[in-house]
Amino acid sequence: MALLQVNYLSQSLFRLVPLNVVLPSDKMSYDRSGYCIPKDYKFKTLYLMHGLLGNYTGWITNTRIQRWAEDKNLAVVMPSGDNSFYVNSTTNNNDYGEFIGRELVEITRKMFPLSDKRENTFIGGLSMGGFGALRNGLKYSDTFSHIIALSSAVHLFEPDARQVAGENSVFGDLEKAAKSDKNPEVVLKQLVAEGKEKPRIYMSCGVDDSLLEANRHFRDLLLENDFDLEYHERPGAHTWDYWDAEIKPFLNWLPLDDAVVGVGDGNVQGTNKKQ
Repeated sequence: MALLQVNYLSQSLFRLVPLNVVLPSDKMSYDRSGYCIPKDYKFKTLYLMHGLLGNYTGWITNTRIQRWAEDKNLAVVMPSGDNSFYVNSTTNNNDYGEFIGRELVEITRKMFPLSDKRENTFIGGLSMGGFGALRNGLKYSDTFSHIIALSSAVHLFEPDARQVAGENSVFGDLEKAAKSDKNPEVVLKQLVAEGKEKPRIYMSCGVDDSLLEANRHFRDLLLENDFDLEYHERPGAHTWDYWDAEIKPFLNWLPLDDAVVGVGDGNVQGTNKKQ
């Protein structure tokens, strides 16, 4: 397993941006001559987004995503989204929707052996990242086949929604933004109207989470429009403990295969090579 930190100049954001990448490079096969990854192998990939006030380190430092992705032979790309809600901002050089939905996928496929097939490309996130996963997974449904949305901040356009981090600077007039494709509900209806292939969706929210009712509303909207939806409400609140506990369930839901056991500090069997 490789954990890589990348910094590259984003065209959508016009600055250096950081991301963490989990790449299960040691999990294919091993023999006495060393590690052996088939030249044409391309990893299934999850683009995984953090919540408000977080950054690209959140999932790695607060959960066991690296260990459990390794067990499923899954590459995970974790970008920094600042407080952008992963949509194009009203200010210049903050096109986070374009960054997540197109640029990040394209550039990481050039950097790493990642599959370019829709059925092998997934998007997910928590809270603000859950909002971003739903919005961009639906808007760029030609790229993403599966969406994972945990404790999603889909309450944003409700009249009494509390502003936490200057959301107006991202969306501008919230009433106008609510009618635009910055709103996941609008994108959902556009996708259905255009008859595009629908991504499968996994949603989960804690029963003690203040966003529960908003998530139930979005669940009902998905069901009304015949989406393939896996929905869960479990004990817990808006916490890392809840999101960490959701990793195994959503990985089991994704179309993944168990990896061939590789060699590393968690498995030293078969390392008695001739010196």
